This record gives sequence, structure tokens and C-alpha cells, in this order.
Amino acid sequence: MGGVLAQHAAVAMVGATRVSHLHAALVSRDVIGQAKGILMHRDNLTGLQAFEALTRASQSTQVKLVDVARWVVDYHEQQRTR
Repeated sequence: MGGVLAQHAAVAMVGATRVSHLHAALVSRDVIGQAKGILMHRDNLTGLQAFEALTRASQSTQVKLVDVARWVVDYHEQQRTR
């Protein structure tokens, strides 16, 4: 009986972990999309050019792409509230 309960608990944990990873991926994708849009509008870039700019910034600073994107979005929002 304990073994069956342990198996069910393990399956539930794996499912919860997958949901958590999926949520994090969706949030990251959204932030990167927002940053791309900001760069596209501000610098008159295509979507590909904006993504390449984010990627270059990420690589040159050795900061994760999503963190660079979050900085762009946060900076943009700060400028809008001034």
C-alpha cells in the first residue's frame, strides 16, 4: 500500500514540476516578446533584428536573454511613468 501511495505522490510531483516549468517558459516568452516590441517600435527594427539585438546584449553581458528582456521592459515602463 505504501509503495502505491509513493508512486502516486511521485507522479503528482513530476506533474507539478512540469506545470511550473511550463509557466516559467510562458512568462519568459511573454517578457521577451514585450522587449522585442519595444525595440521594434523605438528603433524601427524588424522582429528578427530586435531578437538579434537582445541576443547580442545577452551574449556580450553574459546575462540570460530573459533577464536582458526584463531589463528592457522595466526600463521602458520606468520611462513611461516619469
